[in-house]
Amino acid sequence: MKKGYLVLENGAVFEGDLIGAIEASGEVVFNTSMTGYQEIVTDPSYAGQIIVFCYPQIGNYGINKLDSESDQLHLHGVITGEQCEAPSHYLATGSFSSSLLQNQIPSLTGVDTRALVKMLRDHGTMRGKIMAELSEDNDEWLSEQSFVTNVSVKEKTYYAGDGPHIILMDYGYKKSILTSLQSLGCAVTVVPFHTSYEQLVALQPDGVVLSNGPGDPEALSSCFETIRLISETYPVFGICLGHQLLALAHGASTRKLTFGHRGSNHPVKHLETGKVFITSQNHGYEVVEDSLEKTGFALTFVNLNDGTVEGLKHQHYNIQSVQFHPEAHAGPSDTAFLFDAFLKQITRTGDQHYAFT
Repeated sequence: MKKGYLVLENGAVFEGDLIGAIEASGEVVFNTSMTGYQEIVTDPSYAGQIIVFCYPQIGNYGINKLDSESDQLHLHGVITGEQCEAPSHYLATGSFSSSLLQNQIPSLTGVDTRALVKMLRDHGTMRGKIMAELSEDNDEWLSEQSFVTNVSVKEKTYYAGDGPHIILMDYGYKKSILTSLQSLGCAVTVVPFHTSYEQLVALQPDGVVLSNGPGDPEALSSCFETIRLISETYPVFGICLGHQLLALAHGASTRKLTFGHRGSNHPVKHLETGKVFITSQNHGYEVVEDSLEKTGFALTFVNLNDGTVEGLKHQHYNIQSVQFHPEAHAGPSDTAFLFDAFLKQITRTGDQHYAFT
């Protein structure tokens, strides 16, 4: 391995060992999870980003054939304190670093990740570059853009099942959302994010799930009207980006968080029962609570760390959404029951007072 560098847009430089002579730029974000690194790097929501792992050693149990959340990696880079090159697990098919190399994802290890994460917490998310050689010319940074076009499926795919027919609108969906629906017997059709209202109606769904995905939800403003029409016609469940898009489609607003929520230990409170759940999260934007006043939405979950909006239900339409990931992977399965609740939501169409419990 040779020396490499992470250069942030504020001029800060962090030195480490570059695994693979590959360079890349992206939005530098951090994840606090202790395990689940394979699920994290394969989550399409990280498209365009460089992930800093807070946990000091990554790769202990290697990479396997079961835990990937997508077929390819969409992130732009990985930063770690230490990477294990001799993993120990009976399912391991290779090391973490070798998997990144095979997918041409640059990895910088031996970095002071505590100092780096502290800087990102204090100053907010920043753009950065992984570089093999330091350069004085750092004016060209990765520009803000929507990666949804890159990560969404190009054609619809049908998965048979004996239960309700669910349309999964793909903004960068995780495999575990699909498998969660399948485990409940649902037939699922995964469709591209730009699928029209008329095309969706022709598929005759019983309900619709709006998936997670990368980037600023405002970048998908061309989809808002379609989402509004869908959610006024069918039972809809929004997850992460899908939650934000539902709110925007009904007149709410969103804004960027200072450093986002990325990890598997975020506590949220269910306002209807008072129960607290530990959740898996991965997002950089939030729905602005003050903007919900005339949208017809009511709060269902709030974040106990910073009070941000974590769940919504509509008072007139059969719509529910959560900012966190009920499918987890990586993370606790405390809120997996929300998929069961969604199926009840479908069978109780027209009951506008039904809420997740």
